[in-house]
Amino acid sequence: MIGHVSKGASFFHCISYCLEDKIKLTEEMKRQLAQADSLQHKDRAEVLEYNLCFGDKYELAEQFRDVMKLSRRVEKPVLHLSLRLAPGDSLTREQWLEVGREAAKEFGVADHQYICVLHKDTKEQHIHIAANRVGFDGKVASDSNSYKRMAALCRRLEKQYNLQEVLSPRAFQSPQERLLPRHDQRKDQLREDIRRTLMEVNHFSEFQKKMEDLGYQILKGRGISFVDDKKVKIKGSEVGFSLMKIEKILALKQELASRQKEHLPRQQPERVVKVGLPGYRPTVNSLPKSAEKPGPMVQTEKQIVSLLSKLLEPEKEMGGGLPYELTEEYLERKKKKRPKISH
Repeated sequence: MIGHVSKGASFFHCISYCLEDKIKLTEEMKRQLAQADSLQHKDRAEVLEYNLCFGDKYELAEQFRDVMKLSRRVEKPVLHLSLRLAPGDSLTREQWLEVGREAAKEFGVADHQYICVLHKDTKEQHIHIAANRVGFDGKVASDSNSYKRMAALCRRLEKQYNLQEVLSPRAFQSPQERLLPRHDQRKDQLREDIRRTLMEVNHFSEFQKKMEDLGYQILKGRGISFVDDKKVKIKGSEVGFSLMKIEKILALKQELASRQKEHLPRQQPERVVKVGLPGYRPTVNSLPKSAEKPGPMVQTEKQIVSLLSKLLEPEKEMGGGLPYELTEEYLERKKKKRPKISH
């Protein structure tokens, strides 16, 4: 189970996200996505529980704000919790309701206003809890050690419901826990979206357009970053696709398309180069059938396709399952923290 906790200042925006469909998806896009992945993109949200509150997003936000006024010191009264299962796991509606109540109890808002919402637009089941940190007595729920508490909650729920163990934040783990395989569903999805999009396009403008259609905002400078529909920013290098690598893939595809166009018989229509998924043998179906022996041009194209196939496989994350203390990242950070000795 993967947990996330955050605070905010706007009840309306948090509640709207929990209760509504993704803003960037049109009705037609929802229909097409539903046909493609058999998930529920239209009316994706099912409210499991209204706790000490009721109504639509406007009524809920107003009720939350009224109670918030009981505390004059709190700057971020919104508590947003999300809990997501690992691939292959599932819970019933009643079990999710229990999980939501357990999470509310863990973060001290069990007797506060909150809504617990199940989303149905992803393969991995997940819930969102939008809560008021301010209680009816004017006291504010503590936010100390929130990540540690979320990690402990996930480990406890995994055992209670016989779920897969998913690596929790490293700062709160023992060396044994750090050996568990990492899973970051958000990065996994971005990695797959980039890879599939690169297979379909030859130019960066096309790549950017298709990624935006999938709900990402692209930030391009010296490097490249992607901002998803939850405003989470992820660098391309973090998922194995740096800006340099993306540009190299697109340049190779353009070169290959150009080479094929040069030696195709004029009467034959142009064909698209198919670069297979990792694990499949790449093929070029646009080579002349008359070429019985592969000439220099054919050999060059095969080399380009082979290189493209390798480039489309994102690099593995550093560490390879080693304890964090043995990875290059940790050793580099340790070197930087060493105090300089003055003579």
